[in-house]
Amino acid sequence: MDLRALVYGAYERRLAAALSADRVPKHVGVILDGNRRWARAAGIGLASGHRRGADKIDEFLDWCAELRIEVVTLWLLSTDNLARDDAELADLLQIIEDVVGELALARRWRINPVGALDLLPDATARSLKEAQDATADVAGLIVNVAVGYGGRREIADAVRALLHEHASRGTSIEDLANLLDIEHIAEHLYTKGQPDPDLVIRTSGEQRLSGFLLWQTAHSELFFCEAYWPDFRRVDFLRAVRSYADRERRFGS
Repeated sequence: MDLRALVYGAYERRLAAALSADRVPKHVGVILDGNRRWARAAGIGLASGHRRGADKIDEFLDWCAELRIEVVTLWLLSTDNLARDDAELADLLQIIEDVVGELALARRWRINPVGALDLLPDATARSLKEAQDATADVAGLIVNVAVGYGGRREIADAVRALLHEHASRGTSIEDLANLLDIEHIAEHLYTKGQPDPDLVIRTSGEQRLSGFLLWQTAHSELFFCEAYWPDFRRVDFLRAVRSYADRERRFGS
């Protein structure tokens, strides 16, 4: 083991030891950004970059489990990404199907697809649903896999579901307008029943949310990391969690 690895190993242990269990986030959202730029910098194909990013996911979930984080949301594919070149998109969807299937086979995580599955190819939507069904009885970490996800689309879908629900009950538009509140919409989001993300991490140096969990991140703490997702290390993760733990959360006040 070289000196650099020894130093980072010691630093990681010190970071982990300094974290108090009551200051660790319950729900961490991650924007897995930078796979394509990582591939270009490495001089390899984009599919290889996406595969390298997918390979990082299981390792990342191990880090979260070590800290007893309860929910992780991984943004794997946005609705905007669905407009990418057909060949790249086909590769990316296959990689997503593969990695979600592998996570389900491990039976360590409870898989929960979040996104507009109706926008996805039938095979992809089916594989996500199969992973959800296969892990429904798993008691471990909940892993939301956001595929075909867009924050505005989620809110529109929630309102649409709310309207359909009340229409089936015979509620008039006027009555619904009078009783509607924030919680009614929250109950129809893709993440209904889950705590909102305490911490959102975005890799690759971009400092924006791009619509990720648009409703749920109203009071989330944000951490932006310069590393591309395939290069994201445990020490980067621990720095993000330490940054979160050191903050005084004001929840908009």
